Amino acid sequence: MVLDKLGDSLRGTLKKIANSMFVDEKLLNELVKDIQRALLQADVNVQLVFNLTKQIKDRALNEKEPTSISKKEHLIKIVYDELVKFLGESKAEIVIQKKKPFKIMMLGLFGSGKTTTIGKLANYYSKRGYKVAAIGLDVHRPAAPDQLEQICKQVKIPCFINKKEKNPLKIYKEFEKEYSKYNILLVDTAGRDALSKDLIEEIEMLNKEIKPDERLLIISADIGQAAERQAKQFHESCHVTGVIATKMDGTAKAGGALTACAATKAPIKFIGVGEKINDLESFNPEGFVSRLLGMGDLEALLEKARDAISEDDAQDLGKKFLKGDFNLLDLFEQMAAMKKMGPLNKIAEMVPGFSQLKLPKDMLQVQEGKLEKWKHAMGSMTKEELEDPELLDRARIERISKGSAVPGSEIRELIKQFKQSKKLVKMFKGKGDMKQMDKMMKKMGGMQSMMGNMKS
Repeated sequence: MVLDKLGDSLRGTLKKIANSMFVDEKLLNELVKDIQRALLQADVNVQLVFNLTKQIKDRALNEKEPTSISKKEHLIKIVYDELVKFLGESKAEIVIQKKKPFKIMMLGLFGSGKTTTIGKLANYYSKRGYKVAAIGLDVHRPAAPDQLEQICKQVKIPCFINKKEKNPLKIYKEFEKEYSKYNILLVDTAGRDALSKDLIEEIEMLNKEIKPDERLLIISADIGQAAERQAKQFHESCHVTGVIATKMDGTAKAGGALTACAATKAPIKFIGVGEKINDLESFNPEGFVSRLLGMGDLEALLEKARDAISEDDAQDLGKKFLKGDFNLLDLFEQMAAMKKMGPLNKIAEMVPGFSQLKLPKDMLQVQEGKLEKWKHAMGSMTKEELEDPELLDRARIERISKGSAVPGSEIRELIKQFKQSKKLVKMFKGKGDMKQMDKMMKKMGGMQSMMGNMKS
């Protein structure tokens, strides 16, 4: 998970509130220290941390809680609200206008992941029905045109480059007649080791001629608090309209980068959460904080689901599951869709309350491995067997095992999992389903209901 340690620490803080007998100043002081420690470990600026915790404490001491929620729930809501404000408060979306093309200029220093992000952004918008093209205007780094060309081939979009020309403006004008065929044009610009005068002059010249609708600054999250200086400099010099924070996974400094950008007037619009082409998410402070606190992020989950499976297929599958008449073929389709959505551990953190179950990461990895084996096993089954798993006797399991190189024990486990899924669906049908659900929620702990109240 992105900012894993910070998330664990903040969830620990909320658990302390949930388990406390009273909400008093002593508890408040403990919470403030916990939050400060967690944010400082995530490389967040000291002054920003103190400002945040002061605001939390002032609100907790002076604000009258609504009658609809308890003191504990109100305190959790204050922590949630202030963390959301801390990260930019509202979602800063890119509204793609109908003009052709809508131009997005990419800015950034060497090593920030600019060219890779162009591929991710192209993939993101292509999946949403836009015709996307890219143009390479980085004439200083010899490998830049080749790299952009390879990335564009991967996401199957046109790439306009001229490896011999050293004037970026001439390259842009060379292909000008082609641009109107596309909804979005992604413009790759040159980077530097630092924001130098000649880089600013080049970008300003291109900006004046191209007139981009968005100027996105690509910043690597592993630079931590130094992101603030970069964001401010680029914003003042090149008038950036937003930031994409890359390398958000696997760095303890991501908290510093996120909050540093939020402190400038350049909102974060996307975050890169992995190396794969699908690992780009639109940044929503509410959803991000919700995920950190273990409440999931349904909006991000639904967005990933839309990319993986069509709405009609989802509705059809949903009806089958609710009726309880789904078969292994439906399970196969569901698993294929899940695979497209990304690694199981990344999907799991978006499911509300899932982190409260404290499932070890290696368990999720094992489960993901099982899904892959089950997929191979189902690939060796006949359509008849997929539609009616009751036919799967010992002889058939042996045949499937040989055909798929999946042990018979794994296939039997798949059948067991399928039967349990059917039982679970039947259990929630009829009048007793809400009682059963309540029992399950109580087993998971009282935190879940508090989370639900907090978000409403």
